[in-house]
Amino acid sequence: MKGKWRAGLLAATLGFAGFLAGCNGDEKPATSPEGKSNGEVVTIDVFQFKVEFKDQFEQVAKAYEDEHENVKINITTVGGGEDYGAALRSKFASGNEPAIYNIGGPQDVADWQDKLADLSDTEAAGLALDGTLEGVTVDGEVLGLPFNQEGYGFIYNKNVFEKAGIDPASIVNFSSLEAAVKVLDSKKEELGLEAVFALPGKEKWVTGLHLSNTFLAPEFEHNVLTAFDAPTVEFKYGDAFKKILDLQNDYSVQPTVSLDYSQQVEELFSLERVAIIQQGNWVYGSIAGIDEEFAQNGIGILPIPVEGYEGDRIPVGIPMYWGVNSNADEAVIETAKDFLNWLYTSETGKEAVVSEFNFIPAYEGYDSEKIADPLSKDVYEYSQKGKTIGWAFMGYPTGWGENELGVQIQKYLSGESSWENVIDASKTAWEKGRQ
Repeated sequence: MKGKWRAGLLAATLGFAGFLAGCNGDEKPATSPEGKSNGEVVTIDVFQFKVEFKDQFEQVAKAYEDEHENVKINITTVGGGEDYGAALRSKFASGNEPAIYNIGGPQDVADWQDKLADLSDTEAAGLALDGTLEGVTVDGEVLGLPFNQEGYGFIYNKNVFEKAGIDPASIVNFSSLEAAVKVLDSKKEELGLEAVFALPGKEKWVTGLHLSNTFLAPEFEHNVLTAFDAPTVEFKYGDAFKKILDLQNDYSVQPTVSLDYSQQVEELFSLERVAIIQQGNWVYGSIAGIDEEFAQNGIGILPIPVEGYEGDRIPVGIPMYWGVNSNADEAVIETAKDFLNWLYTSETGKEAVVSEFNFIPAYEGYDSEKIADPLSKDVYEYSQKGKTIGWAFMGYPTGWGENELGVQIQKYLSGESSWENVIDASKTAWEKGRQ
């Protein structure tokens, strides 16, 4: 299976914008790609993971319905603190298979290949930016379409940094980050902070996927396919990984193991009770929903420093792809493709992608000047300058990042395990996952 993959995907290349839909296979499509209607209603069931744009996505789906009177779109969103992968497996096991669902790169494509339709003939596939489809292309067939480009790092409160006398530009390595954190900690009371960080240790994807990727991607040359093909993992930057994890944990709201995404982003950072969180540009909408002025003018993003690996870089890549269920009736698949092309190529869809979803487009034909929020602008600037780290975690063995490494990190944070045990257990689990 692995030999069929074309090498060379740089997971730090673009990505962005999108969503699709799934259908009830017992119904005929109401509207063909040519726009002709047979008068029968088709229900499209979407099973997607991104909670941050749920409301906006539903509004745009309604706009599609308005233009296609015999189409009904139902959207189910499972994400945030929930395990989307487990929920998707349960969904398929129940027999109520969605026609459109999310996959996360080569490992997911390998796992779901028998249930993925070829999307090579879609207009969206032809407009996808260079490099964004390589991780989901097998034997010349495009089995997924990029969701959006995203980047993550340390989101910080500009106002707090200024009051504390800290210049964000001065934070270029672990030592300078640690020094800034200690200054913030010493001034917590006058800055109105409960703590410097809010580390959501309950969220295994934050630690086992995103944080680990910062330190493992350089080991895999920033290439998701290199990670996918790797029989072992060395943790070459394991000590640097530990330092960043310890720094967040030592200066975080406690207990970190029970702290979740909603608490981190909405209750603590958005209300300015902490100064720094490890997250990405996707949190902008949540912050703006609580304090739009703060979201627009008071936040920025810093790289997570990796000792031993030079350069101020942030991880940038494609968070998910849209897959179309090949088990669906052929007419259903074609209707789903039509919805996808409308989303990415129509003026209504493109405007929503940039202005409503706050996405960074992964397709040609978009005006990058319309990128509205400051976090996405920062990510786009890092990407344009080539100052990125690849999203190698999309090539981890199935479930390894959360269910193996993520669980081990939780044990470490709660004092039940040593860092050495975390590394050893995770190495063994990786090898077992590759057998």
